[in-house]
Amino acid sequence: MSRYDPAEIEPKWQKAWEAAGCFTARHDPARPKYYVLEMFPYPSGRIHIGHVRNYTMGDVVARYKSSCGFSVLHPMGWDAFGMPAENAAMERGGHPKDWTYGNIAQMRDQMKPLGLSIDWSREFATCDPEYYGQQQSMFIDFMEKGLVYRKAAVVNWDPVDMTVLANEQVIDGKGWRSGAEVERRELTQWFFRISDFAGELLEALDGLKDWPEKVRLMQANWIGQSRGLQMAWHLTAPHAGMDRIEVYTTRPDTLMGASFLGISPDHPLARALEAERPEVAAFCAEARKGGTTEEAIETAEKLGFDTGLKVRHPVDPDCEIPVWIANFILMDYGTGAIFGCPGHDQRDHDFARKYGLPIIPAFKPRDKEVVSEEGERPDLLWHDGVGYASFDKGSGPSNPVAICIGSIPYIPWKIEVVEYLPNPFGLTTQTEHQPGPKKHLDMSAFSEATGDEAIDAAIAHAEAHGYGTGVTKYRLRDWGLSRQRYWGCPIPVVHCESCGVVPEKKENLPVRLPDDVSFEQPGNPLDRHPTWRDVPCPACGKPARRETDTMDTFVDSSWYYARFTAPHAKTPTDLAEAEYWMNVDQYIGGIEHAILHLLYSRFFARAMHICGHLPAKAVEPFDALFTQGMVTHEIFEEPYHIADGVERPGHSPINSDIPTRYRYRMPEEVVAFTYGDSRYALLRAEVEAAGVDRSDPENLINFQTSRPHTRIEVRPPAKMSKSKKNVVDPMDIIARYGADTARWFVMSDSPPERDVEWTAAGADATQKHLARVWRLAAEIDVRGGTDTAQDQALLKALHRTIADVTAGIEGFAFNKAVAKLYEFTNTFAKSDASAATKRVAMRTLAQLMSPMVPHLAEEVWTMTGGEGLVARAPWPKADPAMLVENTVTLPIQINGKRRAEIVVAKDLSPTEVEKIVLADEAVMKALAGAAPKKLIVVPGRIVNVVL
Repeated sequence: MSRYDPAEIEPKWQKAWEAAGCFTARHDPARPKYYVLEMFPYPSGRIHIGHVRNYTMGDVVARYKSSCGFSVLHPMGWDAFGMPAENAAMERGGHPKDWTYGNIAQMRDQMKPLGLSIDWSREFATCDPEYYGQQQSMFIDFMEKGLVYRKAAVVNWDPVDMTVLANEQVIDGKGWRSGAEVERRELTQWFFRISDFAGELLEALDGLKDWPEKVRLMQANWIGQSRGLQMAWHLTAPHAGMDRIEVYTTRPDTLMGASFLGISPDHPLARALEAERPEVAAFCAEARKGGTTEEAIETAEKLGFDTGLKVRHPVDPDCEIPVWIANFILMDYGTGAIFGCPGHDQRDHDFARKYGLPIIPAFKPRDKEVVSEEGERPDLLWHDGVGYASFDKGSGPSNPVAICIGSIPYIPWKIEVVEYLPNPFGLTTQTEHQPGPKKHLDMSAFSEATGDEAIDAAIAHAEAHGYGTGVTKYRLRDWGLSRQRYWGCPIPVVHCESCGVVPEKKENLPVRLPDDVSFEQPGNPLDRHPTWRDVPCPACGKPARRETDTMDTFVDSSWYYARFTAPHAKTPTDLAEAEYWMNVDQYIGGIEHAILHLLYSRFFARAMHICGHLPAKAVEPFDALFTQGMVTHEIFEEPYHIADGVERPGHSPINSDIPTRYRYRMPEEVVAFTYGDSRYALLRAEVEAAGVDRSDPENLINFQTSRPHTRIEVRPPAKMSKSKKNVVDPMDIIARYGADTARWFVMSDSPPERDVEWTAAGADATQKHLARVWRLAAEIDVRGGTDTAQDQALLKALHRTIADVTAGIEGFAFNKAVAKLYEFTNTFAKSDASAATKRVAMRTLAQLMSPMVPHLAEEVWTMTGGEGLVARAPWPKADPAMLVENTVTLPIQINGKRRAEIVVAKDLSPTEVEKIVLADEAVMKALAGAAPKKLIVVPGRIVNVVL
């Protein structure tokens, strides 16, 4: 082969690796194991360049660890259930299974040319009956252990997709796929008891030292631990068998500011009133139309209904507070009831203003705490339901008023003047008309407290006086797993009129999805499939009905990492294999999965351990997590306008009322270039038709000037998106440049946690570099020198590179490792070392490059006399003696200014250093034949010359 030809060498070495079984994971007790896993993909049909970056990172780690003597598990599978396949079946005809498996085959064919060190013998898809049958078996185990249960719950309902949506699938109140306005519905659903593990999941985050801090913080916030007060507010008259409303608050320090008590439309008391009064039923039905997400609740208009009921204030039983039903209160957080404190909460304040409820400051002024400069104490004033502290010094702008609403929200029963305003209201003292509770208990024990200290003190006060109990609660809710769709794992239970809910017998698993279904009607086809749906009860044999809901696809991805340890086992896991391979040593994936997938996987690992499917060490399944950045690309927009009903290229005429419109163009449809400091792009077809030299920016600018309609607007790089057409097809890249070019590029241009911009110029430069390495290897015997004195210098540079590249890979600083390889390649090219030494250096360079560019590395390894496959060669080790620097660079300062530098032996005496300094050309020129006044040598650091 006379030149570097990726199209020839890459398939050759892929076949060699497969024939040798290089990447088959082997359980070898004599060797340490290493399990590296990238989050497995959804089979959409095509991989994108982001996949290339993600899988190359994992491949670099896998190949490196294998070279270091580890038994490596690096598998691949497919997260294959979900709505896209079902939607495709509805839109295009066909069957979700055919669509899914066709996409898997296509994506596998696209991934294999990348040369990934994947053990394909462990491949599976979550829609394989062999996989979801084991998932069903675990579901039954979870039922037996009480880890899964069934209840009626308010859910987000997508009326178009006709399925339940998780909160995270509701965007701006609309379904993430359909765009339909989401409704609240009450449905009987299956739930995992993840909330029972909330405290454990939160506490264990501290032990995940090799996870990004951002991810740990996101999970901690999602779990949402809070310390608060739970207390009973007694109804003035019992109703529907209820005499109290339990309220949980995280702000017990604002209790004295309560002016109403709010309950959820799904609170038992609201349900009872709904059954009694049509107007309540109408309000609750309207309130349930919005989604259940915090975002939906926060942005929706605050609506309320006065029930006419009242409760007694826990501190002052003589103070009666109205009970309202409010649409912003969720039943599954806290107790489904809150006390409204409009003086210190914006949402409550908006609600109170809307419905004319009192706004009461929780912070009662006390003597000697707020005084004027002259020592005067304030009066408590009221205007329009708002409390103020005022020093009445007469009329005019000098009369200060301190607004106490929210001014010091964490100091209970105390006003601190933070802002003085002219009294615009003509306020008068009206303390005797103050709404809200008046029987203040002795709060002096914590009147000076602030922040969490005040909250803890308020809880202690409530417990001491018997009106409340301090409790810890979590924001995390139980995981609703029921989905009203066909293409998912069937829930393995049967509903029998005699026996109730009965799990399927394990010998009957898997409960397979039927193939003969129709998607011509909306809804779940399983509901309309009597021969699949109607079955004998596993317990009594009487006619029964299968559960037609399927599992949330997050269930499928919550344990796949464990299945990879024994993908063909007749049980969910093989404990011996799990004991050897678990935990995942390095997990790699996007930050978008920081909460749900990772949190659910952590729960699932604990549940699997409880059921005997994982060892105790695997309850935290991922030892290290890395979240990679995206691959971005410029966006190209072609301007056009419509004049006289005809579409015309380019911008609309100046001073015209005709709007300029834009359409996106694919990267291959344009010629993009840099001229000066700006980016430009032209239509490729126009440039090629005119025969313009695309390599010369000056020519391109001149062409654009003569034909301005050919100019394309260049927008800044952004995440690749099919809709914006700024996508790059990896198959096109491989065909044009080779897989190694793609792999090297995505590893080299920026730190792996940051975004990297794909550019054609960068790809061209990468391919040229790889071709240069091949050429340097091919020319060793021709270009090898004879200067054995340079052998040692080249070998020292080589061993420094070994150390630096090793540290780069170990520290996930792949771009730094690549930079060191570039640097050594330049050193190698300039060296006049002997051919024998160069051959050793190039062979070692091939080993160092092999994790990133394995095909080229195999070729260079063979060209330089390497035995066997570089994929099986041990990782080179840096010789510590070679890393010791025998020389040091000393800067020379003349009268305080740096003028030169010298390289001397580290152990050279100051006298010998002085001789070298005085012989330096720059120093001699500055001295002009005179002797220096002083010459100071600081050993190993600097030389100062004073004239």
